Amino acid sequence: MAGIVQKTGRFFSNVVKELKRVSWPNRKELTKYTITVISTVLFVVLFFTVIDLGISWIIETFLEN
Repeated sequence: MAGIVQKTGRFFSNVVKELKRVSWPNRKELTKYTITVISTVLFVVLFFTVIDLGISWIIETFLEN
């Protein structure tokens, strides 16, 4: 049991060391990345909505005839 506690403590110690090495983005970069992610998500949502509506319209058109 003591070995597990030591390994766990060592693991979290290594996590803290690695997080100190991370190059965190500044405010300007973070804003830019956030806008990029949100705009990409909105584009993908819009794209798949249009595709879904188009396929639904085609299927409805063929099933009515």
